[in-house]
Amino acid sequence: MRFRILALLVLFLLPLAVFAQSAENNRADQLEREIEKLRAEIAAMKNEGTGDDRITELERRLEVIAAEIERLKIGEAANTADESEYGLGPAASKIYRAERGSSVGGYGELLYQSPEDGEAEFDLLRAVLYFGYKFNDRWLFNSEIEYEHAGEEVGVEFAYLDYLWRPQANLRAGLLLVPMGFINELHEPTTFLGANRPNVERLIIPTTWRENGFGLFGEAGQLSYRTYVVAGLDASGFTAGGIRGGRQEGIESSAEDLAWVGRLDFTGLPGLLVGGSAYVGDSGQGSDLGVGTQILEGHLEWKWRGLELRALAVQAELDDVAALNRELDLRGNRSVGERLTGQYLQVGYDVLAALFPNTGGDQAFIPFGRWETYNTQDEVPRGFSANPANDVEILTLGFSYKPIDQIVVKVDHQNFDNEAGTGTDQFNVLLGWIF
Repeated sequence: MRFRILALLVLFLLPLAVFAQSAENNRADQLEREIEKLRAEIAAMKNEGTGDDRITELERRLEVIAAEIERLKIGEAANTADESEYGLGPAASKIYRAERGSSVGGYGELLYQSPEDGEAEFDLLRAVLYFGYKFNDRWLFNSEIEYEHAGEEVGVEFAYLDYLWRPQANLRAGLLLVPMGFINELHEPTTFLGANRPNVERLIIPTTWRENGFGLFGEAGQLSYRTYVVAGLDASGFTAGGIRGGRQEGIESSAEDLAWVGRLDFTGLPGLLVGGSAYVGDSGQGSDLGVGTQILEGHLEWKWRGLELRALAVQAELDDVAALNRELDLRGNRSVGERLTGQYLQVGYDVLAALFPNTGGDQAFIPFGRWETYNTQDEVPRGFSANPANDVEILTLGFSYKPIDQIVVKVDHQNFDNEAGTGTDQFNVLLGWIF
């Protein structure tokens, strides 16, 4: 039934997308023809040496039409949510393109979910506001205030000060997004495929993961980096399901144990991003346990002629887990994992880019597939067992449609499977926007 709904939505939206794209293309073609006529008329008048006032008027008209064509083809060059800076989403990056003073942006996600073995749910998942202030060309403040589930939960996702010294080296301090993976920093709904964020980047990299700290960031040629010292995780929140409960989220964070996190990316070829990140620190936070925590992650993204490819692999290793289990009174298959692993591969293709390769239009229609697998108990201490339900494989198939760059409709079907044989299916529809 859900696959039939998915097919009907594709059949409904694709003609609308093609029609709207064609209308925009026709307008641009009409303007191009008008420009050619104006140029011919101006050239004829100049050859005859007559009509100076008329020539001035026609040249002014020519400039107006050229500006409209530019807007249609590549969008406005104003301070809009259309470009990522320093790894942040387009809306979160607006303050970097602003003049002095304040900047406001945001995003939202309205999600419908229908699980096979549960009740359907309609949720205003997130409503987010970005507030930034640029003091001068060197100093700026940026923040994200998030309302989840129609305001049931309210939190500060990040709030930091930047000192922009030079492209190669800048300072940052405050409540920071941990620079690991794709989604933790770049989680606005128009920037990734799928109604839901990949579980690999929720459970192994516990997105959204933020913490109080300070560090450096910058770009040097084809390389970009971010490196911070932050308050460490708190192992008392670790479970068999992962380390997500160990996030302190900047709320009176215990800083008995600090951690270092660093990220390096290469963008030397058009459309290519390849890099990795590492997190190292203890998570005992004042207890007698060290619980050394190491997370290594590698990622690749390639965009070429409508093709979108993403791949990510991550592994986390924890020390002193047997002692941690005793401290938390975890027995049998409820052990915290000594090693946690996850990876995913995602492929999408913008059909409109293939149909209209030279338009430069804002619209996109991207069927996609994502395969991911993860195990939060890939290894457990001797004397404990792993729960096969934590060895999971997910296949997500669907599409994203953007009528403009700042609005997206996502429809997909997810199949969840695990080694315990208790898998299920889920159908999702999401409306997202940024500004």
